[in-house]
Amino acid sequence: MQTDPRILGIEATVKELRSGNRVVLARSITLIESSREDHQSFAQQLLNEIVPLCGNSIRVGISGVPGAGKSTFIESFGLFLLNLGRKVAVLAIDPSSARTGGSILGDKTRMSELSLQQNAFIRPSPTGGTLGGVSAKTRESMLLCEAAGFDTILVETVGVGQSEHAVSGMVDFFMVLMLARAGDELQGIKRGILELADALIINKTDTEDPMRVQRARLDYENALKLVHGFSGEGFKQGWVPKVLSASGLTGLGLPEIWEHVCERVKNLPISFRADQQVAWFWTLVHQGLLSHLEQNERVLLNKARIELSVRNGTLSPLDAAQEILELFL
Repeated sequence: MQTDPRILGIEATVKELRSGNRVVLARSITLIESSREDHQSFAQQLLNEIVPLCGNSIRVGISGVPGAGKSTFIESFGLFLLNLGRKVAVLAIDPSSARTGGSILGDKTRMSELSLQQNAFIRPSPTGGTLGGVSAKTRESMLLCEAAGFDTILVETVGVGQSEHAVSGMVDFFMVLMLARAGDELQGIKRGILELADALIINKTDTEDPMRVQRARLDYENALKLVHGFSGEGFKQGWVPKVLSASGLTGLGLPEIWEHVCERVKNLPISFRADQQVAWFWTLVHQGLLSHLEQNERVLLNKARIELSVRNGTLSPLDAAQEILELFL
């Protein structure tokens, strides 16, 4: 059977997506991620067709401190959701190499059991150097997964940083995995993450002393209160994040986490998804402007000269930036 969306055409591709064809889904995401102009043209037509079919899934962003066990947790969480009758797509973001642009793309080997399940789909995608530990096309990939019938989308981000605004702005629920070594972890975590988190999950609790876990929970709860204000007025949209315990290895705590996710989704403001659509629109505008600037003939003709002037100190970065913008405009 033909599975190349460009050969199938828009109508047939949409039909295959709606039937749950995972090969067509994977190839459609590849087209979306491509930088080729003909691929982008097809991808935009496809997205315009599927947008009305989307928006009914629960989207969960998952970040975490180094060593928090994200992959094990996500696989366990995904299997738990499958047992509830849900269809789960995992968009696992791989960091691209700053030197070669390549990425490991090894998430299917890290989530081997989940990847074999009929109602699961795992897609590793390179960041391509974008900020926020999130692929430039993650939003679009989520829409394709929703069109293919996946009602739960898990987005794994690269790590913890203030630029995680990117993923928190495209999901319904954003959780951050922590460890029970609260003192050490609180030193490394950014204030911005605490402001974004809908829940902090203390993972790997099966290997920790219960008293240590309890102390960590209290420390994290106090940290959230310091960030948001003890009155709770600073919590986003009236939502008070919880600190929950879990074990990706044993499945401990997963029902409580899912209950918390569902409670949050149930209480989202009516305008929540519409606000995200507006934010996506402006992101596309910014990306488009940058792309046009980088491909502008006058910019390309003068780029090397201006960079050399900055490098040897004859032109300040401020004046250089102004000259590039004037050439573009």
